[in-house]
Amino acid sequence: MTTALDDDLKKLQTRAFDRAEWAADCLRRYHAAIPKLDAAVAQQLRRLYDWMFVPTTLWPFNVQDVLEDILTALEKGKRLNSCHRLLIDLLPEPPDETICAAVADHEIHVQKGTYENLVKTQAKYSQNELAIRTDPELHRQWGRIKAAFDVQTYCDHKGVIRRTMSAERNLRPWFSVNLRRRAEVFHAAFDAFCLRWNLYGMQHDEPLPLKLAVNLTPYGTLIHIPAYWSFDPKRDIRWDAIARLHRVRVPGRQGSALAEGLAERMRAAEKLRQLDREVLRLGLKGEKKHDFLCAGLGWVPGTSPKRLSRLRAEFKSKRAERRSVTGFSSSKPSKPVTDQRSAESA
Repeated sequence: MTTALDDDLKKLQTRAFDRAEWAADCLRRYHAAIPKLDAAVAQQLRRLYDWMFVPTTLWPFNVQDVLEDILTALEKGKRLNSCHRLLIDLLPEPPDETICAAVADHEIHVQKGTYENLVKTQAKYSQNELAIRTDPELHRQWGRIKAAFDVQTYCDHKGVIRRTMSAERNLRPWFSVNLRRRAEVFHAAFDAFCLRWNLYGMQHDEPLPLKLAVNLTPYGTLIHIPAYWSFDPKRDIRWDAIARLHRVRVPGRQGSALAEGLAERMRAAEKLRQLDREVLRLGLKGEKKHDFLCAGLGWVPGTSPKRLSRLRAEFKSKRAERRSVTGFSSSKPSKPVTDQRSAESA
């Protein structure tokens, strides 16, 4: 008989970065804790639990760290603190299965460092790889680094040392170097070495040259073109595949015409709110009410009442979303909203 934990781990079994192994203990603790919690706390934890099955590429922060910290607090008989509640409340609903499946597939390529599904030209990478692997100067410089530092200290479990990662707009949070701290001196030297040879890092004594790469982030899609790469936008990149990967998260159509239409509807909705208040004040109903609203909006009198209803509904929901984000209670609407609702029911 399979348990909920078994089902969870099965979902993560095919994910990149050993996700099932990494998540197993946290999910086990979650399922053990849930039956002991009241409904409100269980509902809060459910948001983090659902995010455990979203590819980590899309996480805005380490969701598992937060869930584990909360579980530790609950196991000690404590309550969720204000930081816990804030992070849970700000975290949006997890992406749907279509998005998660596409991103999970992309993560497998990222883990392997294979971007052939998105990049056409591998010859430029191969040419650069051959040049640096056979250059004696690279090996001399690497020898000097190994003589000055115990490089094994900085390797991961696969023997890889990575340079400092680049970031959006080249904003580097760890840009300063304290020369009295040996680890910072090593990373500065290693970054300079990787810059000199266009490297991602080193694995044991083998250089890892930079590739033309396409990576999803929680906030967008990054295309990294190595500095050595003679870029040909027509021949080097599979733009259709990149567009499909990027668009999987795009909620709908966009463009100047749609933006102008939205702005016009927003102006009309604001005008309609004012007219609804006036209708309530004048006590208009039926055809007189409808004709008054159409005249105020500059619409012909024969306009379907459904058009007015759709306009109200579209921006009523948007205002409700804004209230939930800013923390205003929908149970205590302002006076204009109350008037509008009364006008709509007239």
